[in-house]
Amino acid sequence: MPVVFRHSGLRYYFFSNEGRPPEAPHIHIKGGGRDAKVWLAPEISIADSYGFNPRELSIILRVVTENRDLILRAWHDYFGD
Repeated sequence: MPVVFRHSGLRYYFFSNEGRPPEAPHIHIKGGGRDAKVWLAPEISIADSYGFNPRELSIILRVVTENRDLILRAWHDYFGD
């Protein structure tokens, strides 16, 4: 489970096996018993969320937006696509 970065006690990561073929680029966020999945394309959006409130999701979307290039680079480096 490659961790791309950590921010405010949350882990931003993707699974080693994201399916065959892999799903579109996205990032998982986990911390404090809460989980979310955020699509990176065609635009940044929440795919799933369990336990995060709207304010926390807004912050997550901001963090993902600010780090989108880093996340996409890590995704393509890892999956080679």
